[in-house]
Amino acid sequence: MILRASVCSAVARWDLDNTHISAYSSRMRRKTGQLVPLEIAICDAAARLRRRGVNEFHGYEIAKRIGEDQDAKLLTAYGTLYRALGRLESMGLLESRWEDPHIAARENRPGRRLYSLTGAGAEALEAAQRVVSARAPKRARRKLVPA
Repeated sequence: MILRASVCSAVARWDLDNTHISAYSSRMRRKTGQLVPLEIAICDAAARLRRRGVNEFHGYEIAKRIGEDQDAKLLTAYGTLYRALGRLESMGLLESRWEDPHIAARENRPGRRLYSLTGAGAEALEAAQRVVSARAPKRARRKLVPA
């Protein structure tokens, strides 16, 4: 107890500068109605899973899908993924439910939260992809010069 109190008071005395971290910086704000790159990657992976017939997915499964893509650098920690899943759910782009506890008990593992992409999520993904493709620089066509 004494150690904890002294550690807390020592931390309180430090003047921490967290402005370089986007979560602590008030300058880093999302534009209303736009998705950040990790959220786009989650929705895209969910849409690809849906096209393959997998309507529900859990966090680790979506992390594997994102990791297989070029977006692997987006996942710096699993906490980042689960916060993004929570944001997407609160925006109505994903729905979630806990799996049947009997399944988890039978497989001797913790229960999973299963997510599914909503219709609004699919529409938001299409809109985000249009915005991203509109921002992408257009490559100039090479003109063929006769030899």
